[in-house]
Amino acid sequence: MAAPKKKTLALIAHDGKKAEMIGFVKDNIEFLKRFNLIATSTTGKLVAQTGLKVKRYLSGPFGGDAQITALVATGDCHAVIFMRDPLGMHPHEPDIYSLLRICDVHDVPLATNLASARMIVIGLE
Repeated sequence: MAAPKKKTLALIAHDGKKAEMIGFVKDNIEFLKRFNLIATSTTGKLVAQTGLKVKRYLSGPFGGDAQITALVATGDCHAVIFMRDPLGMHPHEPDIYSLLRICDVHDVPLATNLASARMIVIGLE
């Protein structure tokens, strides 16, 4: 009998929130090992430095958010942790809103801050 397929979890963080994301990853490393991790480019590079295996997509401004949105829409991403900087200006804002909308449309858990990321951990435990 084959082992059950791991679910996929996306990790995304704006520049001003990358340290917060890495702190979250370090605090939850054993939990995160149970998932196929995907991330936008720089976030993925930082996550990989913790020893976790992560598949990296493009940087957010170059389409990484859109790539992850497509995976959510096709059922290939099961939860998203996106440490957003709500006070920053982001040239790829339409891609960000698209990701948020698609998560809502497909009923995929989405955390946009540390408190909601902790709730995803509790919910998926």
